[in-house]
Amino acid sequence: MGNLSTTSEEILASAQKLIAAGGYNGFSYADIAAEVGIRKASIHHHFPGKADLVRTLVLRYRERAEVGLAELERNVPEPLELIQAYAGHWARCIEDASFPFCVCAMLASEIPALPKEVAVEVRAFFQSLSAWLASVMERGERQGALNISGPARVEAETFMATVHGAMLSARAYGTPDVFATILGPALQRLKPE
Repeated sequence: MGNLSTTSEEILASAQKLIAAGGYNGFSYADIAAEVGIRKASIHHHFPGKADLVRTLVLRYRERAEVGLAELERNVPEPLELIQAYAGHWARCIEDASFPFCVCAMLASEIPALPKEVAVEVRAFFQSLSAWLASVMERGERQGALNISGPARVEAETFMATVHGAMLSARAYGTPDVFATILGPALQRLKPE
């Protein structure tokens, strides 16, 4: 995506926070303008329409996730530890409320109503995350470091759905502990016997 201006970054950060809180239709340019301290016209200068803004946000979100997962791969050698670290990242984000919900999970729930260009990017995020999880699961099974009961791709989708479902449950119940309660058995099942 290249470097964006400081104002663009502030707009994207505000949009990310607002989407995580209320979804695609849960914010307007007026909300961002008030939060960032700029005029709505300035937002339109950077992002002509809401779909442009959210498409850019999701694309950058996926790129950052891919960079973060690659960094994790460099620092954490064992497949089980990788998956635990991924789950642990979300547990910390939910616990400290710094980032209590995945923007793409929130947007995925709205796909039927999203502009096509945004929906395409949301699907690309899920495909990228699923591919990474499947590669870790496959490697873990091959090394005897993970216990998976089906094809790695199916296990990856199941685990990803469990993480996102646990986020949703933690939000619904209003307590971060629910996330760990749900993820604990899923992680336990992956441990080799």
